[in-house]
Amino acid sequence: MKIGDVAAELGVSTDTIRFYEKRGLIHADRQINGYRDFSPVAVQTLHLIRVAQALGFTLGEIAQITKTLSDTAMDADAVAELLRGKISEVEAKAADLLRLRDMLQARLDDVCPLQRNA
Repeated sequence: MKIGDVAAELGVSTDTIRFYEKRGLIHADRQINGYRDFSPVAVQTLHLIRVAQALGFTLGEIAQITKTLSDTAMDADAVAELLRGKISEVEAKAADLLRLRDMLQARLDDVCPLQRNA
């Protein structure tokens, strides 16, 4: 599949796909004319990358996942463990943000007495 077709299917730019390829997340074969030719596996990996990014995984984490997938098949338990780890990270970040909000609110209350009754 040509890069433009893949980009259209995924709703991303060709530059994004080239970036993923440069980072080693995917591989494309080269045709005689130099055009990239993405296999169905590469397209499936690109779908995985997009979903993983939407779930909050970093490209570094995604690289580890795609390497694991290319080495061995991930079973449901391994996927569940990855998701549990990401949930823990999100919960910790949410708690940090709530603490920050409370600190900011306290500062606001200190400088603006009218806010205390709001």
